[in-house]
Amino acid sequence: MNPDQLKYTALEIRKSVLKSLEAAASGHLGGSLGLADVFTALYFQVMDHKPDNPSWEDRDKLVLSIGHVAPVLYASLAEAGYFPKSELLSLRKLGSRLQGHPGRDHGLPGLELSAGSLGQGLCVAVGMAMAHQMDKKTSRIFCVLGDGELQEGSVWEAAMAASHYKMKHLCAIVDRNNLQIDGSTEDVMKLEPLKHKWESFGWEVKVVDGHNIQAIIKALEVETKNENPKLILAKTLMGKGIKSIENDYKWHAGVPDRQQLEVFLKELESCH
Repeated sequence: MNPDQLKYTALEIRKSVLKSLEAAASGHLGGSLGLADVFTALYFQVMDHKPDNPSWEDRDKLVLSIGHVAPVLYASLAEAGYFPKSELLSLRKLGSRLQGHPGRDHGLPGLELSAGSLGQGLCVAVGMAMAHQMDKKTSRIFCVLGDGELQEGSVWEAAMAASHYKMKHLCAIVDRNNLQIDGSTEDVMKLEPLKHKWESFGWEVKVVDGHNIQAIIKALEVETKNENPKLILAKTLMGKGIKSIENDYKWHAGVPDRQQLEVFLKELESCH
């Protein structure tokens, strides 16, 4: 895709997120909007995958550790052709394949992990990367984490293991919006200096603007020059695209009503 097509795709993903959350009347909007550009870069430029063959053995895999932003994952998968976009309106409905947190047992194609409990995704991604190394595969494992999630100790155990076992095909992406459900990450549990922490664990770290799709692609496409795993610190805005809710932690789990939905959709279109 060219840059304009990628921007349009990110817009469509954001619109789908808004519509699905309004239909569900519950869910997590802020982080889902904030990660739309990252997911666009992954699914429409960087990752090697086949929507018509989701179980393709040599596919790149995306592990969503921050499971509550499932709406942006679902919207991206639908936009890529894994299932009809109309199904997005079944989000969180009884019997739907699109539950509030991804579940592989629900039968939705494209899911690599049942997610919900924070702090576990990188552990699973490390296990996948180790299996790939043993099988001498060159496909890549991507893992998306929230910044508040880094307050879980298991993340750092996994980070230590990935470096020790030289998992050069593993790439973690941290949604660094500086917010979590109770407010600022630095007020709840200080994370900085985050870049230096990951580097001290043996990771190759790049800091990018999480809303500059071309910069994200550039950071993701270049594999590590050495055997170290890679970490992308993507600086994002919670609620990106809707000025009235951007950078407001109260929209971590906020959802629009019908009237707000129409206003938000118009704002997205005008900004685009």
